[in-house]
Amino acid sequence: MNFIKKSFMGMTALMLALSASASDNRPNIVLILADDVSPDMFSIYGQEGAAKTPNIDKLAEQGVRFQTTYATAKCGSSRVEIMTGRYAQTTGVYTNEIWLGNARKEVYSDNIPFSRVLKDAGYATGITGKWHAGIQMPYEDVLAFDEHALWEGTKEIAKLAGSPKFTGLMEDKKTTSRYWHPGYVVNGKLLDTKPMDYSLDIEADFIMAFMEKNAKAGKPFLAYWPTVAPHGTRTGMPTNPLRGKPGLLGQGKKIKKKDKIPGENHARFVSLIQYLDLKVGEVVHKINELGIADNTIIIFLSDNGTAVTAKTRGVERGSHVVHIAAGAGIKQRGLTTELSDFSDITPTLIDYANAWDFVPKGHSFNGKSLVPFYQGDTDTHREWIYGYAGTSQLLRTKNYMLEVVNPIMNMPRGRFYYTGEHRFGFGYKLVDGLPEHASERAKFDDILNQLPPLTRADTHWQTKSGKRVLKTLSKPKVIKKHLYNHADYKRYDETYRGDGSSKP
Repeated sequence: MNFIKKSFMGMTALMLALSASASDNRPNIVLILADDVSPDMFSIYGQEGAAKTPNIDKLAEQGVRFQTTYATAKCGSSRVEIMTGRYAQTTGVYTNEIWLGNARKEVYSDNIPFSRVLKDAGYATGITGKWHAGIQMPYEDVLAFDEHALWEGTKEIAKLAGSPKFTGLMEDKKTTSRYWHPGYVVNGKLLDTKPMDYSLDIEADFIMAFMEKNAKAGKPFLAYWPTVAPHGTRTGMPTNPLRGKPGLLGQGKKIKKKDKIPGENHARFVSLIQYLDLKVGEVVHKINELGIADNTIIIFLSDNGTAVTAKTRGVERGSHVVHIAAGAGIKQRGLTTELSDFSDITPTLIDYANAWDFVPKGHSFNGKSLVPFYQGDTDTHREWIYGYAGTSQLLRTKNYMLEVVNPIMNMPRGRFYYTGEHRFGFGYKLVDGLPEHASERAKFDDILNQLPPLTRADTHWQTKSGKRVLKTLSKPKVIKKHLYNHADYKRYDETYRGDGSSKP
């Protein structure tokens, strides 16, 4: 792009932004992304063993809760999809370990993120929590977040001015503590955390301060909160942090198997979800206190299914995530059977910001704006949704579901189910090869023809990282875990019938 053309486009964007801010009643947006947790862990979804999440439940009751939303089965690829509104076939990001070409270094240069569009359109942009979505960072111009409070590792902290030394707790040699005495960088400076400082408190405080600052300035804002929790069971809710040797706070040292308490991991996981719910409640209260509730949208999501039982698996549970929306103008629908996936989020945010003039001409998204459905202008959204788990593909309509389409693992046809109105794996019927379902299966095949899978012929597998990952994907234990549900969730027939054979 030559200098004159670039300058002209910059001036045009500035004029549009100034025009919008002159009488700006566009909604504020709070986008929350929970880490590694399936919908069945939130009480509003009505499943056994869920945490008690009254604040998140209240949002769902006031707005809309999606019965079925697909992301990807691992955090990195989900976070890229949510930022760009594009599937892996375009971005090259299939999972944390599979980034095609230069995607890891340049994914946001080639796929414009929603933060850049909203910033250009005059929004204040802030982010806190876990990034883990490529080497390009939120504070760089390509992503354009004005403010940040990010959980970082020692490598990122060492790059800061003055090369400060992190003195808090560590998860391992490179990873700072996720919860107690954590490692956070706030607007380019290492936060001096103390032993009793807790990550979710830091994040919620950042969000509330960011909202208050911009609400008082009368500027619309985008507050993106990809929280570090609940993710895993390193530590739980901050009610009894002193565990093990004094000063360790339960971290920095692996607990031996003989010292583990039966059921403790699950209890900690539940407590993390419940503490996140408490923090979400504080943020909602702050929105009300600031008097901006009538002009603020809140979207609550999770990035992939629960670790161990769902995360990384090519079955539906790996990609099935939470999706709740409430706030300004969002119709009170309760539970909806309409479908959505993560590619819908970017066009939705652009729509709310009235920022389509800031999207480069010819740039397209795989997703569709949810605003007409959120606001009640239409009662339908889309006919099918798409998910992926590394080299596996998933596809769904309201009544049918196709999972583990994976040529690399000898599942080129996947498993095809009739689900009707059933969800969470209950009542699914394996129907591939049955003539009465052949026409529906053909529709799925037509869609997937436009979304080709990764195969062994892809040149990516000739790269150093590709060879390493492909070797891992060929291990029988990895294949067995990936293609099937965890033992606690084997609720439907998982026999392989894609080519008329038995299990691979």
